[in-house]
Amino acid sequence: MIEPALNPESGFFRFKVQVAYDGSKYFGWGKQPDQITLQGTIEEAITRFIRTPAQTVVAGRTDAGVHATGQVFHVDVPQEFSDDPEHFTYRINQMLPDDIRIISTQKAAVNFDARYSAIARHYRYKILDNNQLLMPLQRYDVATWFRALDIDLMNQASSALLGKHDFVTFCRYREGATSIRTLLEFAWHRDQDGIVVCDIAADGFGWNMVRNLVGAAVCVGEGRFPKEWMTEILAGKERVADSYVFPAQGLTLTQVDYPADDQLLDRLLAYQEGLKNQAESVSSGLE
Repeated sequence: MIEPALNPESGFFRFKVQVAYDGSKYFGWGKQPDQITLQGTIEEAITRFIRTPAQTVVAGRTDAGVHATGQVFHVDVPQEFSDDPEHFTYRINQMLPDDIRIISTQKAAVNFDARYSAIARHYRYKILDNNQLLMPLQRYDVATWFRALDIDLMNQASSALLGKHDFVTFCRYREGATSIRTLLEFAWHRDQDGIVVCDIAADGFGWNMVRNLVGAAVCVGEGRFPKEWMTEILAGKERVADSYVFPAQGLTLTQVDYPADDQLLDRLLAYQEGLKNQAESVSSGLE
């Protein structure tokens, strides 16, 4: 059940919060027993400040070791804390470790939900190829590869996957989750330091989907498979080996897109309808 943003009469108010983090030492976003997680660390800090248990809802549950410069979550706080979002940002950052920083806090619009209102998530993956030397400070957000990569071939293979498809080939299985996604961007370039950069965006991503797509594109870029290979295995709908999943440290969530405030209710209703259709498809054996 999707809960709408709270109204002032409830005694609580919803904040929309943008956060950046170095995910190196965290066991992903979601709270897990006996593990240090981003959600657990952030909720602990907010709870200390508002003096009541805090629960966050995030736009994208990043995996262990994945970073973010533009992650978004919402949290409901008592009304007394709602009048000064800048003070909230300042105080929470005082309580957080140096590898997590609240970038901004603002009052959420009615019907805003950090997860269900999102219409696109943007990621960036960085690779230093051709067995080049990775500088110590680059190790945090750049992966390495020992072969040289052909950017043109990777772009040709990647662009063929744009649009709405069943990406089960590139997702680890998660019970109850759909693998149908709309891929909005999947493009490669080299930056001024010669690092291979992938910019990829979709309405949503399955478990390990980004890192698996990156690994498959690298297979094409190094000449192991022809450019048509990615399209062929997508159509075959057979899960590729986990060996194609690239390391977490090269991946960063850079941006989350949301509709205009006056379109949030329509977005929420559309998401609920999509969940209903998915459940009906599964029960009838269509997926």
